Amino acid sequence: MTDLFSPLTLRGVTFRNRIGVSPMCQYCAGDDGKPTDWHMAHLVSRAVAGPGMVMAEASAVTPEGRISPSDLGIWSDDHIAPHARLVTAIAAMGTVPAIQLAHAGRKASRNPAWLPGAAEPGWEMLAPSATAFEGYATPRAMSEAEILGTIQAFAEAAKRSVAAGYQFIELHAAHGYLVHQFLSPISNRRNDSWGGDFEGRTRLIREITRAVRKVIPDEMPLSVRISHTDWVEGGWDTAESVMVAERLKALGVDIVDVSSGGLDAGQKIPLGPGYQVPGAEAVKTGAGIPVMAVGLITEAAQAQAILDAGQADMILLARAFLRDPYWVLNAAVALGRIESLRIPPQYDRAWGSMAKFQVDLAIGHPLRAL
Repeated sequence: MTDLFSPLTLRGVTFRNRIGVSPMCQYCAGDDGKPTDWHMAHLVSRAVAGPGMVMAEASAVTPEGRISPSDLGIWSDDHIAPHARLVTAIAAMGTVPAIQLAHAGRKASRNPAWLPGAAEPGWEMLAPSATAFEGYATPRAMSEAEILGTIQAFAEAAKRSVAAGYQFIELHAAHGYLVHQFLSPISNRRNDSWGGDFEGRTRLIREITRAVRKVIPDEMPLSVRISHTDWVEGGWDTAESVMVAERLKALGVDIVDVSSGGLDAGQKIPLGPGYQVPGAEAVKTGAGIPVMAVGLITEAAQAQAILDAGQADMILLARAFLRDPYWVLNAAVALGRIESLRIPPQYDRAWGSMAKFQVDLAIGHPLRAL
């Protein structure tokens, strides 16, 4: 049995528990792509509670790779210093600072999620093929030179991430963004070596992984987020996810972040608690690689049960952390793991007294802690 509060070591990095804050787009970077005070407040407040990892949102490796004009970016050396400020604050909480590197492809050039329609002014979108996502403009199919340039952009972004102090890098190959667009036969209609069969459609993520692994330290863990299925007939599926995870493991990927969907508006997702966990389990078992589970995981007992069943090695949460920034502390109390609480001294009078109360209540002395 793997305890939710047990450490996990990948290469030279140890996460103090199996809980991570999943990347969440905030659309608050301004048009220069730099982290702002909002990112400091948003991410550091989650780090205070003591998760093993906090991952900064999808950070674009090129300006045209942004989902919106307000996306976080890391396409320029000018981004290093503001990212470093964020990293230092997260690490000061004892939490591993992580970053997700991304390119939106045909799902770029949009307004922030709470505003309707396409961004104005927008920019030309690039994709494996000139096929649009529903409600978006038609992208331009990438030339081979642009594909090779994108691979290099991921590598350069990885080098900047290292310079900023991030200890963990994730490559975004899920949710219908550029790399996922190359993986799925629904969006990849190419008939050259970057499309067609499984080998061609997976070439981009393999080449990006190879390029990034080459420029980051050996002791730094590398993750890839995948959508294990498109939830559409004839699309990317779980069996292919297992196969690509095997290939990525051989290229130096240490853990796979298993999500799903986002590529096609016709997807039929069977939403429910932990609905993506079976996909994580399939990749873990089939490819023999550690995985992170995501998707409607909200309760401490639920997260622990996933680990107990051997379905995943780490649990990532997003909306649950928006509702409760101190989810980790509450989980420790709920699971009777008070000794695992990592309470900042500034908060000890609140959380420390509650923990003592819980212990005394358990042994029949509820007034002792008051």
